[in-house]
Amino acid sequence: MIGWRTVFIDDFKIQKRMRGAAVNHNRRSVRQSITCGILLGLLVPGFGLAGPQQIPTTNGHDLQSQVKGTANKVIPAVVSIASTVMVRDQTFSDDALPFGLFKEPPARRQYGQGSGVIVSPDGYIVTNNHVVADAVDVEVILADRRQYKGKVVATDPKTDVAVVKIQAANLPTATWGDSSQLAVGDFVLAIGNPLGLSRTVTFGIVSAVGRADVGVADFEDFIQTDAPINPGNSGGALVNIQGELVGINTAIASPTGGSVGVGFAIPSNMARAAMQSLIKTGRVVRGFLGASTQDVSPPLGKIFRLPDVKGAIVTDVQAKGSAERAGLKRGDVVVRFDGRDIMDSGQLRNLVAQSPIGTKHRLDLIRDGKTYQADLVIQEAPRERAKKSHAASAVSTTHPLAGVVFDDVTPPLARQMDLPVNNGVVVTDIEEGSLAEASGLQPGDVVLELNRQHVTTFANLQRFAEPLKPTDLALLLVNRQGNVMYIPIQGE
Repeated sequence: MIGWRTVFIDDFKIQKRMRGAAVNHNRRSVRQSITCGILLGLLVPGFGLAGPQQIPTTNGHDLQSQVKGTANKVIPAVVSIASTVMVRDQTFSDDALPFGLFKEPPARRQYGQGSGVIVSPDGYIVTNNHVVADAVDVEVILADRRQYKGKVVATDPKTDVAVVKIQAANLPTATWGDSSQLAVGDFVLAIGNPLGLSRTVTFGIVSAVGRADVGVADFEDFIQTDAPINPGNSGGALVNIQGELVGINTAIASPTGGSVGVGFAIPSNMARAAMQSLIKTGRVVRGFLGASTQDVSPPLGKIFRLPDVKGAIVTDVQAKGSAERAGLKRGDVVVRFDGRDIMDSGQLRNLVAQSPIGTKHRLDLIRDGKTYQADLVIQEAPRERAKKSHAASAVSTTHPLAGVVFDDVTPPLARQMDLPVNNGVVVTDIEEGSLAEASGLQPGDVVLELNRQHVTTFANLQRFAEPLKPTDLALLLVNRQGNVMYIPIQGE
């Protein structure tokens, strides 16, 4: 079943599907909210990450001295950022023009506050994209109260990283740390500008690493921390006990919009790579697998004969892409990348994205229950390019696909349902409460395979489906608006 998470970004509420979350039908559960960005002129909280560090001595006085020393070392490198954007209210004036048109309301200024971290003596500052996105004016205030006009060098919404430049020299800087060495329980300090209170320091631990599916950015590998952070901390520093910058504060999970001890931040390794690419090229150059993947669920783990419920299943391979050249095939399960265990498809995507173009990496695969290795040469990700009709049921009511209505995809139906293909077989309707609905199948899904057999027409889908018994497995490979994935439907 599918659960929902409420995401607030710049005053727009978005419901995000959460994999593996059960729907609560009694409506008593409190829905978690992720807060990030500038909400009606108030910059909403950011959160921090942590980097490599040694567990400090258990002597309380020594720990306090370390915390104080780290705070004093890093505070000068953390700045306050005030941004101004022009917005138009979504209301009409009372003065109607002819033909039912209305006057466009005048633009007004909206203000937000956030934080940033100086990373070079000549004035480069790392912050969040949502702190300065669409800003017409950026003012940077240093810890010593000096003020500068800031210029947005470039932004990357996919990681929520931005770079701002001020004209200054000999500035205090934060030292980058290695976020890959982070461990749960490491001490961290969050430094920023919460609620307009500059030079604020809070202390906590790393609560988790590798958080994804938060709903803040496309590329998520967040570190979770309980260091208290509030609105205005976005873009600020989270440092380890040695004072190394190990994360850029980004978002919080909270039912109220204030700190409840669950915060997220971009790992320093991801933020640093994005910053360097933004400064050099004005955009982030990312590695690209050249294949679609999905997470391993317990049913898929059994189907693909995997030793553990982890890895990334290859669901589609692009022609002439890195994956195809490496010999990857549909149904392969990537379990390690350069010897590092792959827990899910998001982790594999992040590792490939952060790899330099042209570098070679070793993949460990499981194919039909056997182990293989492949050498993957990273290629650059392609540039961004700027859902009923006559139908028929393929099966009886005592079948794993019972309740699903399919139809041949014709060009008119493809246009009507906004399908990514103009041939094949499409799901046009699903009975509520059926096994297929509970397994995640959706109207608009185009069926490519049934139990690893290629499907091209409703007739051959019906031929493959008819022999299935009520207790059999129906493993569908579907194309959902360009994303190819396996959906196992287990009969009862």
